[in-house]
Amino acid sequence: MPFVQVSLAAGRTPEQIRALISEVTAAVARAVDAPVSNVRVVVTEVQPSHWAAGDVTLEERARG
Repeated sequence: MPFVQVSLAAGRTPEQIRALISEVTAAVARAVDAPVSNVRVVVTEVQPSHWAAGDVTLEERARG
């Protein structure tokens, strides 16, 4: 049973999150020949102030 975790910065619409779940589910089902009903997808939204790369948060990066 494939299990996929997706972490992304908060701020997407519910429709965007739903589309992401559908696309990831379909891709995993195709790639590993698994039934769609067996694919699990968990989306975790992280506040931009809690996500950093190179010691710069996404929030700081967005401010320029």
